[in-house]
Amino acid sequence: MEILLDNLLAACSGEIRGSTAGRTIGKVEYDSRKADPLTLFFCLPGARADGHDYAPSAYEAGCRAFVVERFLPLPEDAVQFRVTDAREALAYISARFYGDPAKDLCIIGVTGTKGKTTTSLLISGILSSCGIPCAYIGTNGVVIGGEHFETVNSTPESRELHRFFAMMRDRGFTHVAMEVSSQALDHARVKGIPFDTVIFTNLTEDHVSPTEHATFEDYRDAKRKLFRDYGAKHVIANADDPYTPYMTESVLDRTVTYGIDAPADYTAADIVRYRDETCLGVEFEMTARGKTTHVRLRQPGRFSASNGLAAIAAADCLGIPPEKAAEAAAKLSVRGRMEMVDAIPGITFIIDYAHNGVSLVSALTELRAYHPDRLVCVFGCIGGRTYHRRRELAEAASSLADFTVITSDNPDFEDPRDIIEDVMQYFDRSKLYVTIPDREEAVRFAVRTAKRGDIVLFAGKGHENYQIVRGEKVPFSERSVLLDEAAKELAPV
Repeated sequence: MEILLDNLLAACSGEIRGSTAGRTIGKVEYDSRKADPLTLFFCLPGARADGHDYAPSAYEAGCRAFVVERFLPLPEDAVQFRVTDAREALAYISARFYGDPAKDLCIIGVTGTKGKTTTSLLISGILSSCGIPCAYIGTNGVVIGGEHFETVNSTPESRELHRFFAMMRDRGFTHVAMEVSSQALDHARVKGIPFDTVIFTNLTEDHVSPTEHATFEDYRDAKRKLFRDYGAKHVIANADDPYTPYMTESVLDRTVTYGIDAPADYTAADIVRYRDETCLGVEFEMTARGKTTHVRLRQPGRFSASNGLAAIAAADCLGIPPEKAAEAAAKLSVRGRMEMVDAIPGITFIIDYAHNGVSLVSALTELRAYHPDRLVCVFGCIGGRTYHRRRELAEAASSLADFTVITSDNPDFEDPRDIIEDVMQYFDRSKLYVTIPDREEAVRFAVRTAKRGDIVLFAGKGHENYQIVRGEKVPFSERSVLLDEAAKELAPV
């Protein structure tokens, strides 16, 4: 596929230097290593590197068309298109390059500090179960029907977004539920996307660092852009969160609320925990527009009830009655987020992404409320960074679990045994534990030794299907290992 350069550059305003006559583009790129004679190369400024510095390398590879924020000393046969914001230009030009696929989709955007992944996946699952082909984009990658694609960011760069939108459109999908991160909003990755529905889950202090947001206020205001700047038809917000009025003040006329404690359009009452042979979760009575619907979810905790309300409210805005949405939600598990794995009757196995102290404390505290005979925790610590988490995780597991299996989690260039030794400095050795450096063997051990009445939490990996070992991503599916060992346990002797 080749497109006239003039047609692409018409997607946004800028100043052209050089002749565009007859030039065609077959590739939009911002990595100079992938440039070729048909490339339109975007010089994107970044926190660690500036794409303008790599323009000469792209030129040497044959590239002759560049989008820049400042004119560069390139040879005269290079076309330079100077714009105010190269990332914003990338968004508009990528949309044009792929045939504006977002216009053919109903796009549901979910933002907030917590709950984005679960809420987005619930929406996608509900819509798909109700006959509406809905894809997903977020922390768990991109899911289009039965096909899964890994991504680097929760919200991919705009070029990737529009490529995936085109793939969805071409495969007959009509809807997509996607996580919208604060970084994506700050760096124009979603610029120009015609969101139909946007959802605010909550806001807490997070993502404030030299490479993310300078202050909490910057982080908060980045999130707010989704509601203020994109003109969505439907706005759904968490009435229990104190930042909801600030987020939605410009769109109050089309805001629908959900909540557990505060008055809202969609409310949950009589929240109770349930547990069956292999699964646990919550059920509650949801009231909306004067009608009450029973909701049962395969995720534990009050926060799960909140996520469920958001998803059902979104489905309702899109034409699916709450009772039908609730029926679909009852069958859904969210990959890597308190994911129930039905493996051995009488034992609850859960895979979760909890990889820091706060999230592990939250997960174990909630699971303890289901009164397991034993609460077993399997966790490891990432190698080469986030050393403070080793203490947090050790203290969380040793104080809240009955039995802990300490193993590895993306050890990278660090020896897992050294990481475990570091963890053990902070672990209460009076508690029951075992150390198994190989994560696969640790998972198999936890399954083999699990007893009826146990809840076993595999923390840290979540949706990831790899281990990072010495700089390489080694395929590793915790769920597959768990199910394989469970099958051996259930096999006739």
